[in-house]
Amino acid sequence: MINIQTILLTLPSILLALTVHEYAHGFVAYKLGDPTAKEAGRLTFNPLAHLDLMGTIAIILIHVGWAKPVPVNPYYFRNPKRDMIWVSAAGPASNILLAFIFGILFQLLHFFGLLMQHPVLYIVISFTIFINLILAIFNMIPIPPLDGSKIVGGLIPLQHQRLWEEFERKGMFILLGLIMLNFLLGINIFRPIFWFANFLFLLITGQHSPFG
Repeated sequence: MINIQTILLTLPSILLALTVHEYAHGFVAYKLGDPTAKEAGRLTFNPLAHLDLMGTIAIILIHVGWAKPVPVNPYYFRNPKRDMIWVSAAGPASNILLAFIFGILFQLLHFFGLLMQHPVLYIVISFTIFINLILAIFNMIPIPPLDGSKIVGGLIPLQHQRLWEEFERKGMFILLGLIMLNFLLGINIFRPIFWFANFLFLLITGQHSPFG
């Protein structure tokens, strides 16, 4: 059961993960020649510019969710298909990097015996690592509009592009349907994501995840 204390402890980590993820998309797009995100005010670390209400609620409830997509115009790119792959991969890559940074902090504090002395600090840092791993893995699923689908779309041969575009139009409904299964049928279809995140958490910190 989600309570106010849990939300207060986890919300800063969620906002950080979502903000860095979307900023990374906009930053790489900008470096590749697309000013759309910058002109839309999305090239910022202000979390309010990136929040999607449904996606944020989903993260709080089931630890799987999304932010408001950064606008990207591939017509600015020299090689649209290739550059869209880089832009799409930047979000999950930034979350993995953030997880490693907080993993180093985790290990340093653990080495000096500070984590066990401060349970709240332990939970906040652990959750920051965990939610960044979850966000990275979840977004690599090749279902539109997740980042993984854009990476796959950039790799699909031109002769199959129309078929993929048809799948893209149905992607959001498929994704929402999968999320609803968690509530209506009690089937946690995202369990493999948590298994993989727990495995990476162990590799990064040397400790088992408290969220496993």
